[in-house]
Amino acid sequence: MTDDDAPIGSDRAVAEIGMGPPRLEKIVGPNAFGDTAASVLDLFGVELRVFSASGAQLAGDKLEDVTVLGAAEAVARGLPASNDQRGANNERYRLLTIEYDGRAVGSLVIGPYALPGDVAAGMRIMQARNMDALCRHLSRVLDLVMFSGHKALLTSTMHLASMRESYRELQEKNEKLNLAYARLQELDRLKSNFIATVSHELRTPLTSIMGYSEMLAEGIAGPLNDEQADFVATIRTKSDQLLGLIVSLLDMSKLESGTFFVKPEAIDIYSVLTDVVSTLTPTAAKKGVLLLVERVPKRFNPVRGDADRLRQVFLNLTENAVKFTSPGGRVTLSVADGIDPRNDDGLSILAPLHRAVEVRVSDTGVGIPRAERDRVFAPFYQVDQSSTREQGGTGLGLAIVKRLVDAHNGAIRIEDNHPRGTVFVVTLPCVADAESVPPAGTSDQMDGDELPPIFQ
Repeated sequence: MTDDDAPIGSDRAVAEIGMGPPRLEKIVGPNAFGDTAASVLDLFGVELRVFSASGAQLAGDKLEDVTVLGAAEAVARGLPASNDQRGANNERYRLLTIEYDGRAVGSLVIGPYALPGDVAAGMRIMQARNMDALCRHLSRVLDLVMFSGHKALLTSTMHLASMRESYRELQEKNEKLNLAYARLQELDRLKSNFIATVSHELRTPLTSIMGYSEMLAEGIAGPLNDEQADFVATIRTKSDQLLGLIVSLLDMSKLESGTFFVKPEAIDIYSVLTDVVSTLTPTAAKKGVLLLVERVPKRFNPVRGDADRLRQVFLNLTENAVKFTSPGGRVTLSVADGIDPRNDDGLSILAPLHRAVEVRVSDTGVGIPRAERDRVFAPFYQVDQSSTREQGGTGLGLAIVKRLVDAHNGAIRIEDNHPRGTVFVVTLPCVADAESVPPAGTSDQMDGDELPPIFQ
């Protein structure tokens, strides 16, 4: 492509507009000139040819007369030339300069024609005054066409220039965003490594503290009086709490780094819940909270998941429920049929039906405001973030629960527990085409009354 063929919106086209009128072929499309030439031929019976300043013919039949063609190109360039030309056969041609903004941008060639008294056989006879009127008419028409075309060209070129500038700014912003994203990824990696390293280093002295406090409590270093025994018991309790925080930090670090793996297998979810309740019963009893698993009246398909990870999920949820339930309150775990989250995509009717189990952990505690329910699963977030909050913790428990449930292709949501309290609902997909299994610790002949009191 040569400079003369510079596209609209290019740097050259923009420069042309800044310097003055651009080339004729840029201002008006070839169709407009072709239509004008056809109209002149129909109305006046003479041909009209249009030439640009570059010498290109834009409309009309090809001009064979070399002398007239040379004169037309000279006029198109603004060079001195006679406006009336005689052809090889004594025919006449009228040449007009096409000007825009005081500059020659092309030329018009009208003819061949003949004036009355000319010896030119077969030529269109026109009066001189009619030719002058035609020239004035064409001059006005071209002024209007060129003004409209130049205006459209300016608008189009400025729009393209504006879009190009916007695109350049967008590219710069994207580059900055990519750099910032890469930096954030690096900071996130460093944070995860820092948490993992610090947590691991904290466990080493903590293990010694817990070991020595246990030996002191057992009297290995000598008998303890009541006050000393209370101090040692406090050391052991706080050490257990600190160990739980460190384990949570390590788990969160593994989840974020992608090194936390799930080993799925067929699991009886009821046995997982009974184990959780057995583990937390002393804590609940000490606080005066009733903790129980509702009796399961039927068989459920086994859940596909990692027993240890699911146990961690429901331990965190149940421990949270006990923590935020006042003495005399109640925490209940229950199992029911649910809808597999994989079906909840708007095409459930067309998709194959997948069975699921729904586990509900409900309490009669303080509850979670609706505005906070989507935020409680964020790492380190706590509803009560004041320095005087009653309950401690890192705010990692629910974040870990959410990620573990997602790793099992499940879903978790929060509902109200009227008149007060919260219900965490965990939906887990069942093993496909698996046979149902009875709840753990029961048999076909076992009556509900034979279950341990805590599970009734």
